[in-house]
Amino acid sequence: MTITRAAELLTTWETGLVQAPSGRALLLHRAARPDTGAETLSALPVGEREADLFALRRTLFGERMQVRLGCSACGEDMEFDLDAAELAQSTGTPAPPSVRVAEDGWEIELRVPSAADLTAAARHPEPRLALLERCVVSAVRHGADVPADALPEAVRRRLAEAAQEADPGADLTLNVNCPECGAATRAELDIASYLWTELDAWARDVLLDVHLLATAYGWSEPEILALSPLRRRYYLELCADV
Repeated sequence: MTITRAAELLTTWETGLVQAPSGRALLLHRAARPDTGAETLSALPVGEREADLFALRRTLFGERMQVRLGCSACGEDMEFDLDAAELAQSTGTPAPPSVRVAEDGWEIELRVPSAADLTAAARHPEPRLALLERCVVSAVRHGADVPADALPEAVRRRLAEAAQEADPGADLTLNVNCPECGAATRAELDIASYLWTELDAWARDVLLDVHLLATAYGWSEPEILALSPLRRRYYLELCADV
């Protein structure tokens, strides 16, 4: 069951303050699927994680997602809405554990990258190579085994295409036409970063509410967080009228 209680969400936020983006993404994923272990979550294909995060976003903050993007041609700010429910559905197709590529004498089995693979590869001086070395299960050329670091560039591109085809939800790219100049701007939507920004703003607002109500009524934090958002807002309005 998705974590939705204010106290638990505040704990997630507090823990994530000192985490790198990859750590925050895992924390958010655990909030979406608290009954699943962190190791299991890290091993899931990236697209499955993205679908879970879109579903979490929908549960916590609703379906409407406001996005601001600068035009790559004229610099004009563009604002538009996305539907979290549609994005959750579009990214939710389960990816197979691995894919096979057989062409031009090559026979390669590639494990579909997980969040853990991307995190580990990002720490490497050559991320693309590190990702290949983690995910290539076997590579054979005319019957001979070939190590991942010896694969030619054309084969590496084909493997990247195969991984994207197997797990299309792992890379959500927006293509937006500027209303001012008409130019198209491409940008990746990082749902983990987007959701963390929203959670951070929400947490700071809630803590301010706690401070004001504790000052006015002497209630403890657990007592205040146990109130529904509507009742908290009503008491805050009463405080403002005093």
